[in-house]
Formats: sequence, structure tokens, C-alpha cells
Amino acid sequence: MKERSKILICTGIFFPDIGGPASYALTFGTKLSEKYDVTVMTYSDKWSMPEDKKYPFRVIRIYRKNFRLFRYFRYYIKARREAKKTDLVVALNASSAGVPALLAARAHKKKFLVKIVGDRSWEWAINMGKTFLMINDFQKLPKYGWAKFLHKVQIWVCKNSSGILVPSEYLKQIVANWGIDKKKIYVVYNGTDFKVLDISKEEARKKIGIAGTLIISIGRLVPWKGFKMLIKVMPKLLEINQFFRLVIVGSGPDGEILRKMIKNMGLEKRVFIVGKKSRPDVALYLAASEIFVLNTGYEGFSHQIIEAMAAGLPVITTGVGGNREIINQGENGFMIKYNDEFNLIEAIRTVYKIDEMRERFIEEGKRTAAHFSSERMYTETIALVEEFLLPHKFENLR
Repeated sequence: MKERSKILICTGIFFPDIGGPASYALTFGTKLSEKYDVTVMTYSDKWSMPEDKKYPFRVIRIYRKNFRLFRYFRYYIKARREAKKTDLVVALNASSAGVPALLAARAHKKKFLVKIVGDRSWEWAINMGKTFLMINDFQKLPKYGWAKFLHKVQIWVCKNSSGILVPSEYLKQIVANWGIDKKKIYVVYNGTDFKVLDISKEEARKKIGIAGTLIISIGRLVPWKGFKMLIKVMPKLLEINQFFRLVIVGSGPDGEILRKMIKNMGLEKRVFIVGKKSRPDVALYLAASEIFVLNTGYEGFSHQIIEAMAAGLPVITTGVGGNREIINQGENGFMIKYNDEFNLIEAIRTVYKIDEMRERFIEEGKRTAAHFSSERMYTETIALVEEFLLPHKFENLR
């Protein structure tokens, strides 16, 4: 019997952490385990978890609360040990997991695939207040300090990889502009296996404890997600419908600022920041809502938009990044400019008041969500992995 190929998946987070990379690593590892021997390596708040024995793959946890350099070094040592008996190393980011994973792969001349879902340098710079530019403009300017270091790190990881996986054509171009050969960049769109709840809006609203006509937005509470503008326009939206309520699902560094803004504007009973939620809870909040709005300055490819469409909500978002690869303007949603106060209000007014348009967005949105299924995403990703496992293919390690 032919021995099964071995794959090492290196990630920054994994269950019980909540987030896209954690969910992706779990499902990706499970799917790959049907044909390959898989090991998942992750940083963790605990040395081990009882659940790890239930997975169809091995889980190696690196204690996250150690001193940063020490945990990175420990991650590398463990990854190097595993890479020796592995046929392919896959990293789900280019920094905390990508650097030690690449070093481990190179040490044993193993093929290395990295998944890029954004620009870590820009995210750090904007979160730390070092720039107010959106990602496209940030790419054109010289970088300094830690932003420059992170930029060089992700370029180094990409250049020394066997291949790069991105979730949109937009991000493919971003990565190519770093000086990376387009031939080694592969687009596999994000997908979702979102489960729609069989529950009425009235019942869902009772469960979450928020009554009214709910406008929902989901994402990390970071500057480029545009939550400040959503809160700012609420008084105008209340003139359209006094029962409008804004629900923001997510957590992040801007949380305290946004809560102060809500209090200063006297909107405590009309705007609700409910924190980060599990996927079942997100499904409940979507079931309770009428309109989904994502006023974002950047998206590589938004699974929140896909999930909102799957839940039967009309979508209003911005024409940035990968959003243009999801939204067909006026057919399955509206795209406006980022932080465009007037058109944001008008888009919400139009979707709320014109029944025919709202129903069209809902029906076309469901078709769009079905196209971006998780099954399709993993099928395409595994097909790519199988290509990498073929002998004499993609052997461009440097």
C-alpha cells in the first residue's frame, strides 16, 4: 500500500480561538485528512486541549503567553522537526506562522505554500496610527520602522515560497506589486458553509434582546471598517425610520472609542456593539436583521458579505478591494464610496423603501452566496495542494 503524503499546516490561531483563520485551519485540515496525514501547528493559550484527540489530524500547540521571541523560536524548532518528515508545509499567514514555517521548510528543502489575506504592514501601520492612508495608497509610499520591517518580511516569505494562495484577484495584484511573479500566485475565492437559521425575525430579535428594524454590520473594530461613519449617520437614519437600530458585531482596538461616541451622541438605546460572536450567534444576529452594511475602506475578500447574502439580507458595501468581485452593482447589492455619508444614507433609504429592489438583492444575493461555497473553495485548494505534491513541480525554493 502506498504511503500517504504528509502535510504540515502552520497557523497563528486555532480552536478554541474565534476567527476566520481558526475556522479555515480546522476545516482545511479535516478535508485534507481524508487523503493525507495532516498535522496542524498553532499558537495557543493552553498547552493542550481535550478536543485535540477528536480531530482526524494531529494538533501541536505552542504556548502563546511566553515571551514573543521565545515562542517564535519554539514554534520554529517544532516546525523544523515536523518538516523533516513532511512533504508540504502550508502557512496560513506570512508573519507569525509564515516565517518559522518557511525557515523549517527551507531547512529540509520542502515545498512551501503560503496563504496571504492582506498586507500585514499596512494593518499594523493604520492600527497604530502611523498612517491614515488606505491600502492602495499605502503601497505607493516608502515605509519606515516596524512597518518597513513587516513589509520586507512578507515579501521575503512570498519570494521564497513555492506558491502563494490569495482569496481574490485584487489581492493577487497587491502581492504582484511587491515584486512577486504572478505565475506563482493562485486565486481561490473564500467560501462559506454558513447555516441559515430556521427562525422568524421576531423570534430572533427576542433571543438577542434587541427590538426594531435592525441594520447589522460585522467586522473587527478597526479604523478602516468605517464604523464611526455608521454611528455618525444614525440620527439621519432615524428620520427615515424611528425604529432603525444599528447592531455592530465584533471586537477590536476601536471598541472604547466607538462606545464613547455612542454615549456622547445619546444613541445608547439605538446603537449596540455586541462584541465578537461565535458563528451560531452570528447566524442568529443575521436572522434578526433587515439590512447588512459594510462601510469598509479595505477588503481582501469578505466572507461577511457572503454570509449576509446567504442569510437573505440585502447588502450595501463599498467598491473597494475584493468587494467588486462579489457585488454586481444594482443586481445583488449596492456599492458606494468608503465613508460617503450622503450616499450611505441614500443607499439605506432606497433599500429600505423600495420593496422590488430589496427583494432582488435578496434573491440574487442568495445565488451569489451559493456560488462561493466552502465546498468549492476547499475542492480548489486541495486540487492545488495535490499539484504541489507532484514530483518535480513548483520546485522553485530559493
